[in-house]
Formats: sequence, C-alpha cells, structure tokens
Amino acid sequence: MRLCLVTHRVVKGDGQGRVNYEVVWETIRRGYKVILLATEVSPELQHHPQVQWVEISVRSLPTALLKNLLFARKTAQWLRQHNQEFDVLQVNGAITSFPSDVNAVHFVHTAWVRSPFHPWHQSRSLHSLYQWIYNWLNAHWEKQAFQRTRHLVAVSNTIQQELLSIGVASDEITTIENGVDLQEFFPGQYDRTLLQLPQNAVLSLFVGDIRTNRKNLDSILYALQKVPGLHLVIVGKLDSSPYPKLAESLGLIERVHFLGYRQNVPDIMRAVDFFVFPSRYEPFGMVITEAMASGLPVITSKSTGAAHLVTAECGFTLSHPNDVEALASAMQTLSSDRSLRQQFGCNARLVAEQYGWSTVSKRYVDLFETLNQASSGQRWSPADRRSSTQVTGSLITNHHG
Repeated sequence: MRLCLVTHRVVKGDGQGRVNYEVVWETIRRGYKVILLATEVSPELQHHPQVQWVEISVRSLPTALLKNLLFARKTAQWLRQHNQEFDVLQVNGAITSFPSDVNAVHFVHTAWVRSPFHPWHQSRSLHSLYQWIYNWLNAHWEKQAFQRTRHLVAVSNTIQQELLSIGVASDEITTIENGVDLQEFFPGQYDRTLLQLPQNAVLSLFVGDIRTNRKNLDSILYALQKVPGLHLVIVGKLDSSPYPKLAESLGLIERVHFLGYRQNVPDIMRAVDFFVFPSRYEPFGMVITEAMASGLPVITSKSTGAAHLVTAECGFTLSHPNDVEALASAMQTLSSDRSLRQQFGCNARLVAEQYGWSTVSKRYVDLFETLNQASSGQRWSPADRRSSTQVTGSLITNHHG
C-alpha cells in the first residue's frame, strides 16, 4: 500500500500536525511508502527512505485564507498529475479539491460560524468580519470536500455530531479520538523556581491561544477573583492578547503568571496542581489529554470535544462554559483539597493511558488497509460513493469513545 497524505504540517508540536506525524510513523512501521504533500515536515521524516516529501510552499502570502487557497490549488494540480503513484489518499478538511479516500476532520467551520461565541456574533469589527468570511468560505469548501471523500474520520464525538448535522451519513464516519504522548507527558515533579513560580501556592494552569475569546480565558480570570489564594499559570503567545490588561484590571496581577509561548509544556504540567480549560468551542482539545497524562485533575466544559474523557473521578465538566460561578466552585474545590487532587490525578492518568499514540495511529492505518483492500487497487471517485459506503460500512466499526 502506498499512502499519500495532504496536510499543511507533519510535526510533533502541533495538534493536527501531531496526528499526521504519528500516522506517518505507523505507516512506515508497517513497511509502506508515504508521499507527503505539505509545507512543513519534521526533519527526521524529510529524508526517511520510505518518505517522499513534496514541499508545497505558500509562505510568501500574507493571510491564512490566501495561503490555504494556494495550497489547495498546488496540491490538486500535483494529485491530478501523479494519482497513479499512490493507493490511498488522506486529506484534512477542505485542504484540496482532489477526491480523497479518507478525510480526517479536526474542525467543522460550519459549527463554529453558527456558534454564539464566534467573534462576529460577539462584536462587529474588521477583525471579526475577516474571521466570519474566512470561516464561512471554509464551511462552504469543507462541505464540498466531505462529498468528495470516501470515508471521514472524526477526531471526537463532538465532530461526529457536527458532521451528522450537516448531512454526512453516519456509516461514512469513523470516530478516532486524538492521542497523547505517554512518554512525554507523565506525572512527576518539576522545580518551580526554574519557571519563576511561587513555591508554596496552589497553581492552576491554562494552555492555549490567548489572543482569541474561543478558549475562554476571560471566564477563568473572573472565576479566579472568587478563589482567594489560588494562582493561575498561563501558557500562550502574548502578542495582541487582551488578557494581561484584563488580569491587571481585575486586581489579579500578583496571582496570574503569563509565561508566553513555551515548548516545555510537559515540564510546566509537572510543576502545577490542576488544569483548567473551559473552551467555548473546541473540536477536541489535546491539551486536556496531555494534562490528564501528566496526572492533573481537569476542569473543562461540555463544549470541548475531549470533555467526555473527563469523568467525575478525574475532574469537573461545566454544563456551560460561561458559568463563572460553577467554574469558581470547581476551582475552589480543587484548590482546597490536596488529597482530592491526588486522587483525581491518578484517575486521569489511567484514562489517558487508553489513548496512547500507538493505539490511535494503528486505527488510522487499519482503516487505510481496509479501504485499500476493498478497492482492489482501483482509484476511488465520488461517483463510487454508494458502493464504497456499503463496503466500508460492513468492514469498519465506528468507535465512539
């Protein structure tokens, strides 16, 4: 079997890129050749004898929208010219116009555009207008991409439900939750002085994009006001972020620690006491399983895709992400009870161990092999959808967490 993977990035330090990275390595372990149509590929894969990297350069363009359009155009052109060189084609969302065998869906733009938390529904500005146009166009393109694929992989139950809501048939979807690196993220201790964090305080942690309201850092800061003595560590790029000023205006500057963008997140997770991430819209949220693998109790919201993994034995799940009172209550409970934190942390690690990357990547490649065997070496096209669905439906068992 020869796999072709079309994606922007195949790297470890990126959510979607990490999934691609692990899938490539599992494909290599099984002895198959991989063609990567990507802008960025990890160095250890670039010159691997089983990997052919076709670099798709789009860096010269100024916006994500233009870069994505150029990427889609270049990849479709290459695929039309070289479609006999691979057996299975996997893409990610509306990344190319060429028909695919597998489309791994990490984000449904239609759902985000409809969300009341979308920037355009919160405030009318040039930035929010651009975001609305960007997401609306992607919502249109992704529907076309889903019609041009043989089978879809949803990275969470949330994504699965969103695909069903836009008309995708249930027998065309397999749910494979994102994985976690159990060797990189593990319970332990890390010297707080190396991070310039207080030694004796209870530390909560937030990791994410702090330049957008989607991750809901504002609710965390408002809740922190109601939990005296608790400190909050924040990891995320600070440029253009409104939250340092918000923390200062709320009188929290002594208890909030902005660390900026960091690559040593596993160390930071071993230095804190619990993790808080009540995102307003999150297709999955790999930081949640990374925190759980690190032995941290988790506070999240039902609007986060990985929320169903946070059981009552390892954390708290808010019914509504904007419920500051419920968020403050959960933070207070964990802040004041060390034994509960330890108990929840142990349980969280046990849950995370079920989602190691080796398990997740094997499910992807199993799916590729099934589709390849069902097609008997013939390239698939959208015209084959009905017969293809009947075949894959009988061979592939949907997994719902």
